[in-house]
This record gives sequence, structure tokens and C-alpha cells, in this order.
Amino acid sequence: MRKNNDDSFYKYVRGFLTVFLPRNRCYSYNTVKSYRDTLNLFRAFLFEKRNIAFTAITFDLINHTLVYEFITWLQDERHCSATTRNQRLAGLKSFLHYCAMENSVLTAVYMDIKKISVQKKTGKVGVEYMTREALKTMLEQPDPNTRYGARNRFFMILMYDTGARIQEMLDFKLKDIYLEADTPCVYLTGKGNKTRAVPLMDKTILHLKEYVDTFHSDNLIGKEEYLFYTKIKGKKGPMSADNVSCFLKKIAVSARLKCLEVPDNMHAHLFRHSRSMHLYQAGIPLSYIKDFLGHVSLNTTSIYASADMPMLKAALEKAVPNEKDVKGDPPIWKGNEDMILKLCGLK
Repeated sequence: MRKNNDDSFYKYVRGFLTVFLPRNRCYSYNTVKSYRDTLNLFRAFLFEKRNIAFTAITFDLINHTLVYEFITWLQDERHCSATTRNQRLAGLKSFLHYCAMENSVLTAVYMDIKKISVQKKTGKVGVEYMTREALKTMLEQPDPNTRYGARNRFFMILMYDTGARIQEMLDFKLKDIYLEADTPCVYLTGKGNKTRAVPLMDKTILHLKEYVDTFHSDNLIGKEEYLFYTKIKGKKGPMSADNVSCFLKKIAVSARLKCLEVPDNMHAHLFRHSRSMHLYQAGIPLSYIKDFLGHVSLNTTSIYASADMPMLKAALEKAVPNEKDVKGDPPIWKGNEDMILKLCGLK
């Protein structure tokens, strides 16, 4: 293919990331970031393995052999899982499809890469989550009498009680709190800028009021200010995911000394998984958990239906009556319509 400076690689990267994805496709910031990360990894691969600078990349270089090398590099040197490698491959294909739409001469490049099959995935792994004892131990570690200790403890409490994603927590603002409603709740904005209402438990409301009094004493609920923030040179800004990851890992190290059930690899999403599994183990129907988490499809929520060993044992014991014919305790939601309605935000 003849090199054409007017059709340089970086020209298409700019159009793809700054115009096509956010404006034409209306993708969220996080979705655009995922595509940006893919192209940045591809750029890093070319520089590291071929010593090709970003401005020197041309479409002449891109073929199925190069992309296979890129996928192998992700696996061997960055230790990416099959799921992550497939995500990067899909992102690269989407970019090249955009390029082909912009310039039909590049269709051949896109068709060559399009034929590359996805990477073989390993067998499904059960959902990682914290036991109730592990969660309790995590919440006991921060000192609530210190400023950072109070903040970190409440962050974990709210993240667990709402089942929020980390970005939903970081985007949380005072205006998203509705304590005066018939059912006090908060509004979370998730993937695709979709907003959902999540009811708050009574104990969480008490913690919330205490936190707001301490960290937002000069503000009323309803303001645009971030609920969780950091101060840099006296100015408030949104807390970063790295900040959260840092204090969670430190808390986990301390908690693991007291409870071996605390996972080695502590991260924010464990609180969402833990809340979901605890609801499922308590007998809450998956359809209610789906709405609580903000999932579009019940298929996504069904990962929590993979029964762990205690659940399997309990199910088997209920299926085979014992000699005394002792009835097991009913699920905590059984006959408790008020609990179900509250968890679903219907009351």
C-alpha cells in the first residue's frame, strides 16, 4: 500500500477517539478509555518490539501476523487473560473498521484483521467474594476516630450496601442523596450513563449522616460536590481509583492477620460481588438482584447462581428429609414482602 501522509495512522486515531466514539456513537468516558487503552498498548508493543514510534506507524505495517504477535505479547509479557486479549483484539478490529469506513482503500487491512479468531478462554471460574466474617473484619480495621479512618470505613460500608461499581462511587455527588423520600435512597450512574435508585439500609443512613456532618459540614445535601474527595493544594477533587485501591490493600493486610478468609487480592469490585452473593445466599431472587445491580440482562446476574459448597450442601439436605423430618429455616425473604420491595427500590 502506498504511503499517504494525508491518511496517516494518527489522524485516524484522533478521529476515532475524539469524534467517532464520543460524539457519533455517544459512548461513555469509560468505554472510550477502554479503546484508548487498547491503542496505547498497540503503540507500546510496536515501539518495544519493532522500535517504531507512534508517528511512524503506517497501515502498511498492520497485518494478521503483526496482530498475532501483539496478542502473544499481551499474553507472555503483560500476562493478560484470554478475556482481556479478546477485548483488545475487538477494540483493534473496531478501530480498523472505522478506518475502512473513512477510507475504502483501508478495507483490505480491516478484512485481514477481521478474520483473526478470538482467543480460547479457560473454564469459568467461580465468583470471588468475601465471606461475612471477612467483610466484618475489613470494616473493623479503620479507626473511626481518625479522619481517614472514618472516611475509609464509610466508603466500604456504602460500596457494599449499594453494590456500587468503583466508578459509580467516585462519581457520587451530594445531589445524588435522597434521604427525605419515603424510602431513603441514592442514585448511581453506571455503564452507558444509566441511572438507578438504590435504597439505603437504616444503619447505612446513620453512617451517611455522620460522614456528611464531618466531611461536608459547610454544605447541604443536594449540592454538586463529590461525596468522597481528596484535597490537593487546598482544592477538592474527586477521589481516584488508585487512592481507593491503596487504602483497601492496606486494610486487607491488617484484616488478614485476624481473619484468614480475607482474600489475598483485595480490590473494590469484591464488595459488589460480596453484596450480590450474600443476597443470593439469603434467598433473594436473581431478578431482584439484577435490578439492584443495574444489570441489563439476567444472564449477567446469573454468575451468582453458581452455588458454593455450603449452598450445595444445604440444598441437598433440604431435598432429602432426615429421620426427624425437621423443617429447615425458611429463606429470610420468604413472606417478607417489605424487605423485597425495599431492596428493589419499590418502597
